[in-house]
Amino acid sequence: MTKRLPCPPAPGPLEGYAARFDDLFETLAQRRGFREYLAGLLLPRDRNKTLTCLAGAEPVVGAQHAAVQRLQFFLSESTWDHEQVNARRLELLLTDPATAPHGMGVLVVDDSGDRKDGSATAHVGKQYLGSVGKIDRGVVTVTTCWADERVYYPLHAVPYTPAHHFPGGKKDPGFRTKLQIGATLACHAAEAGVSFRAVVADCAYGDHTCFRAELFDAHLPFVMALKRGHGTWQYKDAFRPVDAARELAWHGPQQPGDWQPVTRTFRDGRTATWWAADARLGWWGPNGVVRLVVATTDPATLPETSTWYLATNLPRPGSPREAHSRHAAADLTEVVRIYGLRHWVEQSYKQVKDELGWADFQVRSDTAIRRHQTLVNCAFSFCWNTWFAPLTPTPATPAPEPDTPSEVTERGRTGVPAAPAGLLAPSHPGRPWLADALGHAATLLASMVDEAPARRTPSPPQRRRHRQTSRPLPPGLTNHR
Repeated sequence: MTKRLPCPPAPGPLEGYAARFDDLFETLAQRRGFREYLAGLLLPRDRNKTLTCLAGAEPVVGAQHAAVQRLQFFLSESTWDHEQVNARRLELLLTDPATAPHGMGVLVVDDSGDRKDGSATAHVGKQYLGSVGKIDRGVVTVTTCWADERVYYPLHAVPYTPAHHFPGGKKDPGFRTKLQIGATLACHAAEAGVSFRAVVADCAYGDHTCFRAELFDAHLPFVMALKRGHGTWQYKDAFRPVDAARELAWHGPQQPGDWQPVTRTFRDGRTATWWAADARLGWWGPNGVVRLVVATTDPATLPETSTWYLATNLPRPGSPREAHSRHAAADLTEVVRIYGLRHWVEQSYKQVKDELGWADFQVRSDTAIRRHQTLVNCAFSFCWNTWFAPLTPTPATPAPEPDTPSEVTERGRTGVPAAPAGLLAPSHPGRPWLADALGHAATLLASMVDEAPARRTPSPPQRRRHRQTSRPLPPGLTNHR
């Protein structure tokens, strides 16, 4: 048997993480490409992370550079299995006590789209793109994310292929809707050993009976949002969730009637009092197979921006269904907590897109796109792996400037050096075309978690004139616990 050649090490702590995947790559070139690609993704965000930028070559002019072509071949032509790489990534997350999923977390099903021009790229089509808020040409990917009040990370990702890519259109046997992909991914997560309290989704999925039915048939618990005007039931005056909510008795905070106060705790320690109730809508009710839970900041006016209409198959405590249900009962506070965790998927999108270059791929084939997404998720998981890794003693360094943070205490860790002020992490590059990706990986995660992400990527003409700046996110999105 031929002895494997040693691979040039990745910078800093990235080598220890990348080495855990070495047995999945047959050649030295693949192992080297894996390290170089991850290192490029982890570089600070100066410009879009295309293949030339990942290799440190000059855009356009440097496209034929050997380093760029090597990464291109690694992504598009090389013979490695991205599903095996993702399975190993999940194995590392599930076996690490710091990131192992547990029964109080949630599995978030969602999708995200980004602009892509042309017609030769796989999965491109004219469809609704959440990143731009309108219908445009682009690629949409259905994802699952595990989250609790402390940790969140992506699990699986499958690009959605519009019907026009299939000979038979929507009737083609190979065509699958986003709802079908999402339900399949939820089942895959459960089969992979991921524990969660419930599958969570917004109204883009919750409004569809077929999606809820697939989860119900798979014996998966769910809590998902509905549009306030969803439904066509003709039962008396209540045929929409908002109508059912208006029929609930409310006489003020001192006489709440059918409503119950629910205290929500946010990441910064702030608390807020919401009101929640079990409503009745058709065959949905407190003792039904599916419950309709309404949560709001004001039961009197039911403001659209702060009112949730939630469908769940978790039984109500004390109901006749509790004894026969496969799932543990959930009171109103628990249902509101579960759905509140859904917003972490939006934070993860901000980080994989604005920091790690999710939509910056320069490839066209289905395999290459899936490989790029897998590698981005590996880079994301590496940050958590390094964040929770024990700190190793380092030589004393000069005291930082007064306005420079010298330690990170958000998650109880101290002594982490401040993030570099320059565009690239400090230290000398190992090769003329490759910059060292990390001075310390924890500083990268600190910048991703604690700092606001960049604004939406500007168009190419704007990118030449301006650098991206940051803006704070709404507290309801980033501070929820």
